[in-house]
Amino acid sequence: MKKALLVQGGWDGHQPKEVSELLGDQLRQHDFDVTISDTLDSFKELDLSQFDLIVPLWTMGKIERDQLTPVVEAVKSGVGLAGVHGGMCDAFRNETEWQFMTGGQWVAHPGNDGVEYTVEMNPNEPSPITAGTPTLHIKSEQYYMHVDPAIRVLATTTFADGTVMPVVWTKSWGKGRVFYCSLGHQRNILEPADVLEMVTRGMLWAAGVEIGEPA
Repeated sequence: MKKALLVQGGWDGHQPKEVSELLGDQLRQHDFDVTISDTLDSFKELDLSQFDLIVPLWTMGKIERDQLTPVVEAVKSGVGLAGVHGGMCDAFRNETEWQFMTGGQWVAHPGNDGVEYTVEMNPNEPSPITAGTPTLHIKSEQYYMHVDPAIRVLATTTFADGTVMPVVWTKSWGKGRVFYCSLGHQRNILEPADVLEMVTRGMLWAAGVEIGEPA
């Protein structure tokens, strides 16, 4: 049985508890042993090498060096990392090493919440994570990101000025697989079947589960 650690907290506006429950339930349905923690100390107090996947859900927080280093080293050694929205890529604004590992950092959401936009799968980067996922019609925050040029972009959105912005990506960090999706302002944005399936498949991929084409 694979094991996942979900660490939730930070800004309550992103509903970290509710999102962690949703994603934890998805992992349990795929036979994961899921641990949900509400403290960053779990990164230093638990043996992270015993987990197959770490899912941070912690927006706008501060992480200490003795909490950060174990995560960076665990992923580098092969533990998967997966996350959504600000819970992973607006977690620790002062920690560039975290941003280097995750592949990006939120910088703006023009129009704030309630913007209607589409998310297109990248036809040039076929992946079992996004296979079968249609164009998504979203009403939420449209994330403008600073991104690592090393990421593999699986889906994008286009801003009103024509800027094409990554929404879903994967990357490597040492031996570890990293998955990110900028959707997920609150639980209801992740609940639609197409979004939830894509995010679940991303988590499974990061954990090293071989995922085939969707039925």
